[in-house]
Amino acid sequence: MTIKQVPDWFTKRQAAAAKAAASLPMPTFERFDFHRWALDTVAEVPADTTAVPTDLGDQNVVTFGDQTVHVQLSAAMQAQGVIVEDLQTALTAHSDLVEKYLMTTAVKYDEDRLTAFNLAHLNHGLLIYVPANVQVDETLQVLMVQNSLTTTNYFGHVLVIADRSSSVKILQQLETRGDQANHFHLITEVLALENSHIEFTGLDLLHQNTTAYLNRRGYLADDAKIDWALGVFNNGQTIADFDSDLRGKGSDSEVNVVALSGGKQRQCIDTRVTNFAPHSTGNIAQRGVILGSSELVFNGIGQIIKGAHGARANQENRVLMLSDKAHGDANPILLIDENDVLAGHAASVGRVDEHQMYYLMSRGISKPVAQRLVIRGFLGDVLVKLPSEQLRDRMIAVIEGKLKNELAN
Repeated sequence: MTIKQVPDWFTKRQAAAAKAAASLPMPTFERFDFHRWALDTVAEVPADTTAVPTDLGDQNVVTFGDQTVHVQLSAAMQAQGVIVEDLQTALTAHSDLVEKYLMTTAVKYDEDRLTAFNLAHLNHGLLIYVPANVQVDETLQVLMVQNSLTTTNYFGHVLVIADRSSSVKILQQLETRGDQANHFHLITEVLALENSHIEFTGLDLLHQNTTAYLNRRGYLADDAKIDWALGVFNNGQTIADFDSDLRGKGSDSEVNVVALSGGKQRQCIDTRVTNFAPHSTGNIAQRGVILGSSELVFNGIGQIIKGAHGARANQENRVLMLSDKAHGDANPILLIDENDVLAGHAASVGRVDEHQMYYLMSRGISKPVAQRLVIRGFLGDVLVKLPSEQLRDRMIAVIEGKLKNELAN
């Protein structure tokens, strides 16, 4: 599927992106080389005759590959004027809104080759819009299922806009059906306008044969707030770019990331918060666990731009390795160009505490269970910051399932 019947401005923007993609460099992920993954290519695919599975779930929004299966908003959200639409529909019904914000504010299409490539080959997308002064109490659940029952190209884009003085909670879950080797490109732009508040939870569960490029970017206006809770539990190769741009005075972003790497997979997660405005606050907390012969790199980047007086930026990046064959990096980077600020960082890469293991096993607990308990304790500081008990329990269940599979091998 491709985006069809589009306004002229979209055609021109796509053409500009395609031209830019030919000359722009690939993005840089410190201490990690992904250039052989060929993320800037389009596969030749057969005609897709895959039937949409009938057991995808009953979330508010369900997509399968480049198709939107259904959108079901509660009566309360409909009455509040919340808009959730397939991008194809939104380009017609809300063209002015999409034109204003699609890859113009949070993510610019000409930032690098992959951002340009995403727009140039875009074949699926969603618009989520919360009107001004609307508080959405329930969580808006979005399930995006990759179609790997066949060879496919997927270039997806999710545009989230919380208008002034609004609030919303969003759960975005990524899954895979099938085991065909495919690439998965997804950019999610999250715009928090003046005095709005967004709680965004991501739960990434893509297949081991999926090579993923994930870009989630927040744009924060005056007094806006975005709380990120991101669980990166993919089984395949992954580069993830999680950014928050604090453009408005008093804006605030809390970024909590949990990641697991196992088998032979390689993952790199760049988490960046940039303080552009005075009295803005950005905090990063990342915890990663590495098993098997896998690799996990955390790059935490805190940047305070000159003029952002009174800004705060703190980060903590910690990696726990459970194998002699694993490789992990935790790289804190602080770039500060202003004097009247508070900033700090912490980082560590280490192995399971043998004293903790000995204590637990001496009480009759088996080694695999003891390892899982130690890991749960290690991840606990981030898990307790998740916005709801339901989401916390769900993420813990995913972690437990992956640990059981990895530690049993």
